[in-house]
Amino acid sequence: MDILLGQKDLVIMQNKIILTGPECSGKTTLCNQLKIYFKLRANKEFARSYLEKLNRNYVKNDLILIAKKQLESEKNKVLLDTDLITIKIWSNYKYNNCDQWIIDKIQEQKTESRFYFLCKGDLNWIQDGQRENQNERNILFELYKNELDQLQYPYYIIKGKNRFEKAKFKLKEFGYKS
Repeated sequence: MDILLGQKDLVIMQNKIILTGPECSGKTTLCNQLKIYFKLRANKEFARSYLEKLNRNYVKNDLILIAKKQLESEKNKVLLDTDLITIKIWSNYKYNNCDQWIIDKIQEQKTESRFYFLCKGDLNWIQDGQRENQNERNILFELYKNELDQLQYPYYIIKGKNRFEKAKFKLKEFGYKS
């Protein structure tokens, strides 16, 4: 059974709803479904479009630019297809450290009301040319979970089948209407 985890009691609408989790865990699909159903202003994951246009392998220095553009894309949006936590975990996992600017911005976001759908990487793997960690999705999931716990953000784990129905039900509990 999926459960709500986190420190805050959620009975009001959130300023930000973020989909997070390891690669190929259904974040973008779920974001698009929720955006349409609830008519929410949503962003797209900036890293995807950036990496598609990059004519080389990305390097650590690309992550700060990606982070700044990701943060910029979040303005005036309610529903986010990932956020800076993803970039922090990505940087720490791949390069064993993270730029202090990213860490500072994550701390600044603590003033916002944020709720996370933490998506489990239990869907079939689909390689799209950008994904790198097919066999580490469980490890990465735990890193996301630990980060959300440490930041004391409320989250709901989305796993298995019927992800849209589970997320839709949770948002309706918070007062969102289609």
